[in-house]
Amino acid sequence: MGYLGRQILDSCTKDTLDKLVLEEPDRNIYHKVLENWDAIAKPLDGMGRFEAATAQIGAILGTDEIDLSKKAVVIMCADNGIVEEGVSQSGQDVTAAVAGQMGKGASPVGKMAQAIGADTIPVDIGINRKEPVAGVLDRKIRCGTRNFSKEPAMTQEEAVKAIFTGMEIVEACKKQGYQILATGEMGIGNTTTSSAVAMALLRCGAEEVAGRGAGLCDEKWQRKKQVITEAVKKYKLYEANPLTVLETVGGLDIAGLVGVYIGGGVFRIPVVLDGVISMAAALLAERMVPGTVRYLIPSHKGKEPAVEKLIKELRLEPVIDGQMALGEGTGAIMMLSLLEMSLCVYRKRTLFSDIKVEQYERY
Repeated sequence: MGYLGRQILDSCTKDTLDKLVLEEPDRNIYHKVLENWDAIAKPLDGMGRFEAATAQIGAILGTDEIDLSKKAVVIMCADNGIVEEGVSQSGQDVTAAVAGQMGKGASPVGKMAQAIGADTIPVDIGINRKEPVAGVLDRKIRCGTRNFSKEPAMTQEEAVKAIFTGMEIVEACKKQGYQILATGEMGIGNTTTSSAVAMALLRCGAEEVAGRGAGLCDEKWQRKKQVITEAVKKYKLYEANPLTVLETVGGLDIAGLVGVYIGGGVFRIPVVLDGVISMAAALLAERMVPGTVRYLIPSHKGKEPAVEKLIKELRLEPVIDGQMALGEGTGAIMMLSLLEMSLCVYRKRTLFSDIKVEQYERY
């Protein structure tokens, strides 16, 4: 997919996205990994959903000898113009401040990534600040989105550019030898943008998808639901295509994540989802390029109400249910650590033949 992937990125147009067809992960490798699990001296399916997850990873990478020692978390950072409507507890200055901590490896996700030997790649794809943020990859499309209560958040050109930016980051990671990527985001107001995206794609009501985010009071929570409802109605988003939904009420962080997820399929790298914002981006990616979800690994169920509907629509089963709402990719990093532990059993496998016990058979 190397040359073809470069051709795709060189075009960088909506038409390219519309015509993109992803290859299916290797089913033979998938079954080979499961056979390897069955040969390990343990009950059949003893590692539960981790057996299927590692088989999926092997199928994506094209090998049953799975090595995830080189891993990273890609964190898309951007501001959202919708905060002008009083839908968040904090101001946009917090986005740049937290991104700066990420650049130092001092934010929660950075500390967690260090603990498991993962690299942290924070990306400024739309922070509302002209100056570069130290330690943060500068891929700014614009200084924050527009207020979608008044006008679409992005132009189509900006949304497409953000998507291809995410894909280019995956390509760069592939060239650097990364074997798996986790994803996260940072941006004040992005539970509002992700809720609006989810509401439009799932064709449901705001009360079904919009939560309190970082801790909204009742008044701001009601305002958040009102803003989302009015926007979906104003722009007729129940009938809109996914790219129109993204550019109208989405965020640059979400658009960048869409690109990372599609890029996982193009460049054959498994990508771990985080919480509700990454799931909204995943549904956009799957609607734009069917088959993208086959390259995605779920991590955790967050607190936001949209999560249940999104995972059902994506047909994913997160293994962590910790009521987390931190963002940044912290849940995805936790999943990476769990995958590593399960792979310790897989890679250093003790076979039934090693202990002279007859292997369990499937019936």
